[in-house]
Amino acid sequence: MVTEEEVDVGITTSRNLKPAAQCQKAARTAMAVLGQIARAFHYRDRHVFVRLYCQYVRPHLEFAGPAWSPWQEGDKECLERVQRKAVAMVSGLAAREYDDRLRELGLLTLEERRHQMDMAQVYKMLTGKDKVNRERLFTMANTHGRHTRTADAPLSLRQGASRLEVRKNFFTQRVVADWNKIPGETKTLKSVQAFKSSYRNLRSQRVHAAGAQ
Repeated sequence: MVTEEEVDVGITTSRNLKPAAQCQKAARTAMAVLGQIARAFHYRDRHVFVRLYCQYVRPHLEFAGPAWSPWQEGDKECLERVQRKAVAMVSGLAAREYDDRLRELGLLTLEERRHQMDMAQVYKMLTGKDKVNRERLFTMANTHGRHTRTADAPLSLRQGASRLEVRKNFFTQRVVADWNKIPGETKTLKSVQAFKSSYRNLRSQRVHAAGAQ
């Protein structure tokens, strides 16, 4: 029997392995919840509204994100559109651009959050915080006997070959290059929270440095 889509633990997987159907489902659910909040709160104090959004809306857009993170612009925009609508509803920010609204509210784009979640997931896998066999998922850079800068860095990974677009954007492939750029002292921090905080600071510093150029 051939099926076009299957749902497993809440994630819709299409026959072509692209995440469009999951993105659309997540966006529909999140938009419905956002609508309920909008009808219940006519004056949208930014602090209260952001807490409601982060607690009740955004989780629908991010549930199990590393497993289905989109790479095509249309799918990414399908999700980002929900957050655009949410921050536009906050009282006093109607005249601001999207990026300005996010900074004012202390939020990140969903794409940036997915990236940081990817890196946190790799950290948990490689450091044993998640009970998985890392050798079945990744190839460590120092296991091939070649002493290179990447191989000598703590917990660095070896990039596998990818011919198809779907394979290239699969979790264990897409994370390798970005993970290898993370400083060793951040990769070897002792707790998940310490890693997340350190990596968030690194990303913020890069954004500020890019803006200063």
